[in-house]
Amino acid sequence: MFFIFLVSNNEDQRQNDCGVFKFSKPEKLAWLAKHFFTSNPMEVAREFASFWHTNVEAQRLFDGISENTITNFYMPYGVAPNFIINNLIYCVPMVIEESSVVAAASSGAKFWYTRGGFHAEVSSMTKLGHVHFIWEGDPIKMYGFINYLRPYLMDSVRPITANMDERGGGITQIELLYMPEIESGYYQLKVSFNTCNAMGANFINSVLESFAQTLVQEAECYDDFDERERDLQIIMAILSNYTPDCLVKAWVTCDIDQLGCCGDLNAYEFAEKFVRAVRIAENDPYRATTHNKGIYNGIDAVVIATGNDFRAIEACGHTYAARNGKYASLSHAEIKGNTFRFELEVPLAVGTIGGLTKIHPLAKRSLELLGNPDAETLMHIMASVGLAQNFAAVRSLVTTGIQKGHMKMHLNNILSHFEANEVERANALSYFSDKVVSFSSVRQFIEQLRNFPNTPIIALG
Repeated sequence: MFFIFLVSNNEDQRQNDCGVFKFSKPEKLAWLAKHFFTSNPMEVAREFASFWHTNVEAQRLFDGISENTITNFYMPYGVAPNFIINNLIYCVPMVIEESSVVAAASSGAKFWYTRGGFHAEVSSMTKLGHVHFIWEGDPIKMYGFINYLRPYLMDSVRPITANMDERGGGITQIELLYMPEIESGYYQLKVSFNTCNAMGANFINSVLESFAQTLVQEAECYDDFDERERDLQIIMAILSNYTPDCLVKAWVTCDIDQLGCCGDLNAYEFAEKFVRAVRIAENDPYRATTHNKGIYNGIDAVVIATGNDFRAIEACGHTYAARNGKYASLSHAEIKGNTFRFELEVPLAVGTIGGLTKIHPLAKRSLELLGNPDAETLMHIMASVGLAQNFAAVRSLVTTGIQKGHMKMHLNNILSHFEANEVERANALSYFSDKVVSFSSVRQFIEQLRNFPNTPIIALG
């Protein structure tokens, strides 16, 4: 790989991109290497280039997804088999860099495989957006204006909504909200959408921006407004990633005695301890934060694998967790009579058409692996994986503790840090099979193995 360093080396250029977006990818790499990786610029440039896709067309596709791209950042793509969700079996794709997440989801799926599996249902799929504006005048007049304008608003976006309308979606409601407690004269035009199998962000934003233009134009000539009242100021028009009415619930349930023994606990002791642990997360925000992070370990991995927006989904979920004024667990566990039930209710605005879902080749394969689900079924799958992850994590916490399993999985990452070869890895995995794993203990083991290669493994302890 040959790089030409075209950019002059001066501090002003180093601090300013100077049109870097116009550079070719090799030129971008050369610029970075020369001005930011000065110790060995050619080696750095070659390292970045080594992660380019060998398929030129595939690489061109990846380059076009974002801006100023210089290389690809790889993430592990794994699968969690044996998920029974609404009586169907799934092998679920998961993309995540954290150790033990796929293993935990698989463990949860395996546990419930013989106990009825996971159940899920979607209560609604409504998505929201707002036109935020300022208008000084009698609020009664503004409500009258919106009532008058509603059919004109709908007609103004027919070219945008036509295809969505044909699929059974589109705009479902338009409401006016008056919020002077936030800003003087502040209103929101709250618009509800059904985007069917699309996430619909671009669709929603296009509609809202069109509405904003129509509001301004119609206010200028509305007969019931005086001259001053015809001045309507648009602040912004944008979707909301908080979608509390795009909601899915997933749950598992069985007789308590079917839970079996867990560690030193019998089935009833385990169920009671498990419920207490979840109840703590429902009432303590410190515990709830980590508890919910574990749920999103599972959900996010599927979201990324299917080309959906994990940032939007997480932001929405955490807002939903605080909807009652206090941040709390998204999952709930209870014992009624002899029945154990564990459930998760979470908002999930996802799509199976459009966006990365049809552009990224592995996102397409992920959806194919799942049977090419519609958006509602994908919500079922994601919520069930989040619940499986949460179940496995809480089960570990109340029995063996989280570190025993996690550090065993993390051992490979520590060995990679020390650049262990295959023989060293095999010896380490054998040695630590019944021992506590820590960074320092692995380092000591590898050092001793390298210093005394002919010493039996048992003697290294």
